Amino acid sequence: MNTKVLLDIIRRQQPLSRADLSRKSGLQPSTVSLIVDELIASGWVLEGENSKSARGRRPTMLSLNPQRCVIAVDIHPSQVTLAVIDIGGHIASQRLLNLPDDPSKAIRSMTAALRKLIRANRDLVFEGIGICLPGRTDISARQLIFAPNLHWPAVSLQPRIERATGLPVFMDNVANACALSEVWFRTSSDMRDFVVVAISEGIGTGIFINGAIARGQAGMAGEFGHVQIADDGPLCNCGNRGCWETFASTRAALRFYRELSHRRARITFSELLRLATINDRAATEALQRMARSLGHGMSIVAAALAPSEIIVVGEITQMWNHLGPVVENSMQRNSLARNVPVRPAPDSAAARLRSAVALVLADHPLAGALKQ
Repeated sequence: MNTKVLLDIIRRQQPLSRADLSRKSGLQPSTVSLIVDELIASGWVLEGENSKSARGRRPTMLSLNPQRCVIAVDIHPSQVTLAVIDIGGHIASQRLLNLPDDPSKAIRSMTAALRKLIRANRDLVFEGIGICLPGRTDISARQLIFAPNLHWPAVSLQPRIERATGLPVFMDNVANACALSEVWFRTSSDMRDFVVVAISEGIGTGIFINGAIARGQAGMAGEFGHVQIADDGPLCNCGNRGCWETFASTRAALRFYRELSHRRARITFSELLRLATINDRAATEALQRMARSLGHGMSIVAAALAPSEIIVVGEITQMWNHLGPVVENSMQRNSLARNVPVRPAPDSAAARLRSAVALVLADHPLAGALKQ
């Protein structure tokens, strides 16, 4: 337990000295020194340059070993991002891989790219692979069980990648993974109860309540994206009509833009954001419609769960200064949601990738569990 405590302090506050560790942990200097020596010997911690000291001998600073890494796999319906991330959460490299529609071909493509990535980084020590995806997984069965936007049937994704790479694989819904990351990297103001809303082609919600992820039966807790908010709304990939994500996802914003601009040419959500920055009227109105719908759905989340805060992950946070107030104004219509703050995740562009660190290391024998 002491090892876990010290490693967590180093991870969050590096670089720091043995004396700093003793003061911050409350452990005796001799205990700290013994544990640090073990962490250095096992390759988790490095001793770096000496720091400036007002008097006496300059202390040697400690930091996590950037050679200890995880591989992040961030899956979207038509593409996947692969990244190498050190255990401190710094992204060393990343690449985008387009996926075929067929699930078996998509998995073969991913595993081939992963093996190539591992061979190209023989100097690194990989602790495992963290996969975040737009779907729900059955933790006990280690299967993807609900992913309407992927159009994939239930497949044993986790064991297949483990067999192909020889590395342990940890897989979860992107919103759950980002919620774990919020705790792992200590960016949330309240570590007991909050909700992450992950916005991309669909909408996922990760519920962190009473110090743990709420999973529900078969891991299906948190599917607010498929709560119906309009009886006569668009057909959703889940088979229902008028689900929240049909009005508030990036796909919804692009549909709004096509309707408003009368343009047939397909654009990406990144391009839609760019058009809005140059005051394209249709792009601006499409994003505001999306933001109003986000606020509507978040008011339901806030009223149902009463979290301490709602944290937003996704490209939309790039324009949060403009769209955040629209979201909040929409939430204000529900009196039960008025006191629930909403904020974008820090460095939201990297949040999905950094969540792989939390997935892989949360229960690692050295890195320790989330201490809540």
